[in-house]
Amino acid sequence: MLYLDRPAVPWRGRLWSHLISDVSYAELHAFAEALGAPRRGFDRDHYDLPAERFPMAVWLGARVVPSRDLVRLLRDSGLRRPKHLTRPAGPRVRG
Repeated sequence: MLYLDRPAVPWRGRLWSHLISDVSYAELHAFAEALGAPRRGFDRDHYDLPAERFPMAVWLGARVVPSRDLVRLLRDSGLRRPKHLTRPAGPRVRG
């Protein structure tokens, strides 16, 4: 199932939502592609969606839930990737 919260996070003059899957990242990426969301909107375990895409995401079947429920759903599904556990992108230094 796909879930998103209402657009409420301000950034760069827009409001943003978060889109997640409680099934798989493959489901999340496929849905985002159908929605027309660029891959660069993917952030570890969710997509950041501008408010303009919110109505289409709901129309395509994403369920609207409160923001606090998104983390719980990700954690319960085993798909949560917290910032402190992910490596920063960039070259690895081998010693």
